[in-house]
Amino acid sequence: MNALADVPLQEPMSARSPRLDHAAAFAPACVGNVGVGFDILGHSMAGAGDRAEVRRIAEPTVRIAAIHGVTRGLPLEAQHNTAGAALLALRKALGLHHGFELVLHKGIALGSGMAGSAASCVAALVAANALLERPLPREALYGFAMDGEAVASGGRHGDNVGPQLLGGLTLATHERVLRIPVPADWHCALVHPHCVLETRKSRAALAGHYALGEFVAQSANLSLLLAGCFRGDAALVREGLKDVLVEPRRAPLVPNFARVKQAARDHRALGASISGGGPSVFGWFEHRAEAEAAAVAMRAAFAEAGLGSDAFVAPIDGPAAVLVDDGMAHE
Repeated sequence: MNALADVPLQEPMSARSPRLDHAAAFAPACVGNVGVGFDILGHSMAGAGDRAEVRRIAEPTVRIAAIHGVTRGLPLEAQHNTAGAALLALRKALGLHHGFELVLHKGIALGSGMAGSAASCVAALVAANALLERPLPREALYGFAMDGEAVASGGRHGDNVGPQLLGGLTLATHERVLRIPVPADWHCALVHPHCVLETRKSRAALAGHYALGEFVAQSANLSLLLAGCFRGDAALVREGLKDVLVEPRRAPLVPNFARVKQAARDHRALGASISGGGPSVFGWFEHRAEAEAAAVAMRAAFAEAGLGSDAFVAPIDGPAAVLVDDGMAHE
């Protein structure tokens, strides 16, 4: 699967017609945190995603008409749903007199660490934005996406919604999101075991004391990874992609994690860690062939723990959310 080219910061002119009353968008999965960048670093991942269909309605409200696919436990009340909350925030900020009706098609497993909640709200925002008389630049949707993500995680953070909006690897703070260059040949292997790890449980594991030395080491590793990406220097990334702060506290929540991580490292991974809140595990590689071989070995390691799994291999410089034809989701 090839990464999409950089998306423009504004939707095409054809999407701007005020007569348009219905649009659909697809948002890809994401590797959140990338180990060393807790809540601020992530990259999009081709191979899975959520689709949102949004219809402009006269009533000044947001309603969710249906959720298809993996729907267990997902609320239909807009204020309690990531996509619904994002559209509510958009309506309020822009003072819109009209509302939106939303249908979600879930293609990312719940509690997978692949940013399914974020994908839903980003897809909904991109579709709703196309229905505005003057669509906003992509970066202007970022705050609304964080508002939606907060419903699922309990906090406004952009490590998932940033990459889904802009594509590729992004550094996402509370105020802005920046795309980070990554060599086109670098690939990610992402393996999702067939088990659920709820985001709130995963975040609860992080409570407690942290030593100052851990923060210093993590800051150094994040700096090395970012410098390596900008320079296209795999050696710097290999030195930096080591999570000493979060991974040790979450590792016990992921079945057979040590073996899965070692399987990635045995195939020349630049580094490997937990994707988002888990239980999915990712590895970065200089070449696609290495990532594909590692994915097989990582799945075998999960199988040792009695778990089936799905594997995705795609460029780290992945796709952004995109408008799609109704009923069709393009990667």
